[in-house]
Amino acid sequence: MRIWAYGDDINTDMLFPGKYTYTCAKPDEIKPHLLEDLDPEFAKEVQPGDMIFAGKNFGCGSSREQPVVGLKAVGIEAIVAKSYARIFYRAAINQGLLLIECPEAVAVYKPDMPVQLNLKESTMLVDNQTYKFPTLPPEILAIRDAGGLLEYTRARLRAKASAK
Repeated sequence: MRIWAYGDDINTDMLFPGKYTYTCAKPDEIKPHLLEDLDPEFAKEVQPGDMIFAGKNFGCGSSREQPVVGLKAVGIEAIVAKSYARIFYRAAINQGLLLIECPEAVAVYKPDMPVQLNLKESTMLVDNQTYKFPTLPPEILAIRDAGGLLEYTRARLRAKASAK
């Protein structure tokens, strides 16, 4: 697992350049352009299970879905930030992308420090130091586990229909 670390106010244009908004809609079209202007190596080197650490106001900017769709499609396990822009937070829930707010862990993280995430305990181990983050609601985890809100809703509807 690799940690990709960035600063404050990483906006949606930094995550996915707006110039591709109307030409890239599918995950495979989005992935090559992720963080293209901020970190040209990201799209080439990111691996499933990697995490992003970032400062405050992560995902500010426009309400485009492509940044979240792309980050989910490349397999980002979680984004850990000091805070999130509200619209990005909602889009991430819809796609089943895990967002964790843990300013203390972000503040101490340095490149190559070992990181372990424990969702059951709502803790993160960074360089052998444990940091607690707010417990994620079971609904958020269920949406993530289902692969996003659409799949979660479909599964619930199927369960209701088969119970009748």
